[in-house]
Amino acid sequence: MAQDDKKQIAFVLYPGLTPLDLIGPLQVLAPLSRIDPSFEAVVVARTKDPLPTDSVIGLVPSHTFDEVPAPFAIIVPGGGQPTLAAAGDKVLLDYVASADATTEMTMSVCTGALILAAAGLLDGRHATTHWAYVDILELLGANPMKARWVEDGKYLTAAGVSAGIDGGLHLAQRLVGDDAAGLIKLGLEYDPDPPLAPINWDPAFTDAVRPLWRAPLREVLELHPHLAR
Repeated sequence: MAQDDKKQIAFVLYPGLTPLDLIGPLQVLAPLSRIDPSFEAVVVARTKDPLPTDSVIGLVPSHTFDEVPAPFAIIVPGGGQPTLAAAGDKVLLDYVASADATTEMTMSVCTGALILAAAGLLDGRHATTHWAYVDILELLGANPMKARWVEDGKYLTAAGVSAGIDGGLHLAQRLVGDDAAGLIKLGLEYDPDPPLAPINWDPAFTDAVRPLWRAPLREVLELHPHLAR
């Protein structure tokens, strides 16, 4: 199959992101090429140099932005402080907006939604992100929803970190159907049964522990004024 015939699913890599935000849905969607050879998962960045993450490991893109100008789908992962900064990176935002013009699906994981919103792609749309950053998502023009993933037109936003696996499976359902997506899920042995009690989503609790994840909103906006678009 000619390269031009490939449906490229572009995972966006930038410095300081959370690896699972990228690797989770990548692990789900990379097998699509075995089901339908027209699909191809690629990891794109400004250059092909290795980039640090917010964990111990670094990641290396497979392609540059210039090499994948018109992907079939784009997936933007998130992170903490580096993602807040990335939401003001003009080169990154220009690529995301330009790629979005050709996509059939545009997806984010965790605070990757802030990058989509900063690029003007979520204005007035329902979307989700990590619970600790919902107020910033709203400042950027989206309508935040409390859900594992939210679909609004071609836009699919997944909540925090591990929710990218769920969002990726939902996207696989849309692209290759329930049976094939179910085989991918089986291959991953994705059958969550986590230890500890269910997450406490009481706002009184999540608001109290938000400082463990990020600074107060005033300090965030002083450091990153582009988030108050």
